[in-house]
Amino acid sequence: MLKYETAGDPVSGLKWTRKTTAKIAEELGNMGIRVSPKTVAKLLKEMGFSLRANQKKLSRCSVSPQVRNEQFIYIAEQRQRFADQRAIVISIDTKKKELVGNFKNDGQIWTRETVAVDDHDFRSLAKGVAIPYGIYDVLANAGSVFIGTSCDTAEFAVDCLAIWYVAEGRLRYPNTREILLLADSGGSNGRTRRAWKYWLQKKFCNVFGLTVTVCHYPPGTSKWNPIEHRLFSQISKNWAGHPLVSYETVLNYIRTTTTKTGLTVSSYLNTAEYEKGQKISDKQMKELALTKHSVQPKQNYTLAQQPVLLERQYDVSCQRTGSADGELLSEQNREVIFT
Repeated sequence: MLKYETAGDPVSGLKWTRKTTAKIAEELGNMGIRVSPKTVAKLLKEMGFSLRANQKKLSRCSVSPQVRNEQFIYIAEQRQRFADQRAIVISIDTKKKELVGNFKNDGQIWTRETVAVDDHDFRSLAKGVAIPYGIYDVLANAGSVFIGTSCDTAEFAVDCLAIWYVAEGRLRYPNTREILLLADSGGSNGRTRRAWKYWLQKKFCNVFGLTVTVCHYPPGTSKWNPIEHRLFSQISKNWAGHPLVSYETVLNYIRTTTTKTGLTVSSYLNTAEYEKGQKISDKQMKELALTKHSVQPKQNYTLAQQPVLLERQYDVSCQRTGSADGELLSEQNREVIFT
């Protein structure tokens, strides 16, 4: 009966079938053998079968192992070089979007009574969407998460970097003008995003007089980006099982995330509106002070400061945040509300 319905693991010898115990019991009944589904389950276990779920094991990575390994080695070299110079090394990425409201949040908590949540997770029932853009300072073991309420765009990512630098980065590293950014290949800060490079030049390098080197992890290897396992996973553990009923709740769970290794996290709310689908022309790209590296130039490049009116550019940046520079640095809870 299971001859053509059986699969198995070549190493452990475990087997599984796509037929349910109820269906097997029914077919056995048609053959004159009366048996319950529970008995079928016991017999299947004795025969080496087991309940199995799908496992993500097959790689669809578009680059060869040799190219991927070369990039990993190069990233390690860059991280060491910047660390030796006491320059800034930060890992950046966008965490999974969350609906804000009384919705189920995966996980379990110790409580006397079950927390009741809405029976449907409809976007129309939510107070809004939380778009967590994270910045993890590798050397300081410190994270910052910006909760966006509009769209996950390249300009949004650069704005988050700019406010992080004003509120934390330049205070922590007052004597360095170089930054190494570790990023995934896709997303709002992806390697093929023209808007990401454009706004990084115009609203970050030029405004603060910085030289920024960007190294992208190869496609399909985002889990090696430090922010994934050092920051985002810890936040997920902290709010697991707790409904994210408001933006303040989201911010609170983020900034109360800690680890035994000393991780600290600050949280910010960005309510600015961002435009999707921005087009950057070839002419605008040629104006950038962008230098591609000799090793995998599509994934490694450096943007240098351009000779512009820094004061005027900086004023524009502050206007977008709705806060003056002094106000940003004086916030005790390290939150900046964008307007």
